[in-house]
Amino acid sequence: MTLTEPDMLQDFSSATLAEARPSVVATERLTLRRPTLADANAIARLANDRRVAENTRRLPHPYAQDDAVAFIRATSAVGAETVFLIEHDSGPIGMVGIDCTTPDNAELGYWLGVEHWGRGFATEAARGAIDFFFEEFEDDHLYAGARVTNPASRNVLEKCGFQWSGVQLHRFLALGSSTPVDCFRLSRGVWSSLKSWSSARRVR
Repeated sequence: MTLTEPDMLQDFSSATLAEARPSVVATERLTLRRPTLADANAIARLANDRRVAENTRRLPHPYAQDDAVAFIRATSAVGAETVFLIEHDSGPIGMVGIDCTTPDNAELGYWLGVEHWGRGFATEAARGAIDFFFEEFEDDHLYAGARVTNPASRNVLEKCGFQWSGVQLHRFLALGSSTPVDCFRLSRGVWSSLKSWSSARRVR
């Protein structure tokens, strides 16, 4: 599932991905890196907005500093989820990741703080994470989703080459209920053909 011009925070997971954890992805304007406890305040401030939470499946609302600390600690455990903090001008603006917990069903997710919407950051961060995924894994497809009421997120996915594949109901923690989600799929072949987008580079 995905997010609004933010959208969902999803996770990288699995021991396989742990091998890639030291990586940093640098795009034209952004740096994608692993979050640390020093980022907890910034993450909580950005995530504690109902407009973000309602378009992100797993974010609670309200979102406190303790939630951010627990999340960061969980992602730092061996074999646990891995996500990228999105930085612009050395400041956190959101999160992006890929949930690999279900075999052959890896899913992209992301969210941005509201003050950073509408500047193309979601598309740029998503492309960086997509490049990371297809370069690190052998999967032929990557999946994503956006609430049907969230055209900004659907636009991000379409600009990244995702193709619409149907509608499903997904539960959103902040809503306390399920809501329709547009589902999308990106193939390795389409990604390869679109790789001319400003290429992200890895920093070890």
